[in-house]
Amino acid sequence: MSIALAVENVASGYGPHLVLREVSFSVAEGTLAALIGPNGHGKTTLLRTISGLVSCRAGTISLHGARVDRMRPDEIVAAGIVHVPQGDLLFPDMTVLENLRMGAYLPEAAQMERQRLEEVFTLLPKLKDRRGQTASTLSGGERRMVGIGRGLMAGGRLLMLDEPSLGLAPIVIDQIYAVIAALRTSGRSIVIVEENATRIAEFADQLHLLDNGRFAWAGTGAELMSSPEILSAYLGG
Repeated sequence: MSIALAVENVASGYGPHLVLREVSFSVAEGTLAALIGPNGHGKTTLLRTISGLVSCRAGTISLHGARVDRMRPDEIVAAGIVHVPQGDLLFPDMTVLENLRMGAYLPEAAQMERQRLEEVFTLLPKLKDRRGQTASTLSGGERRMVGIGRGLMAGGRLLMLDEPSLGLAPIVIDQIYAVIAALRTSGRSIVIVEENATRIAEFADQLHLLDNGRFAWAGTGAELMSSPEILSAYLGG
């Protein structure tokens, strides 16, 4: 199985503050890797570094063997990495359809807009019913689905989701996880940051635990659930 994403000895941060130190992990093509761990320990910063929103100060980041750590964020998207950030971050006065179309702003994505829109509506049928509704009138779960759909409109070979279930009601989280399950079986390569480690363990091929900007543990969901010391020390289990 080929490697979709390779992160090797990466360091990054904000201003003089270094958040990530010597971080290395890889994602096999067509698999789902989950980043778990305490809040404020570097998970979101790692996604932002991969997508070029935070500068990579040391190490390398490669997509299918080609380095992307020296590229601008728009070049990284064009190379095939799509980042769905934490929270909604929609255009509130635009309709659902307009927000989705904003994900297809690159020329190659624009050429595939109609096809990808149908794929999004198949995966997220509620959005088809809401396509003429303004984003500001949607529920929290619906807004989160629009964010995911907008990311899918960009295409890409690697999809990164930052805490897609954060702050949602349990019944809505179930709906989001149904979407994650569908994405998991679609053949996409996926990196997901998730606060609910035991829930994402059901879907992830590999989990990586970040603690103070370094990886403290990696393993499968079964290995996590059979490691009470890890659950207790890092995840409140």
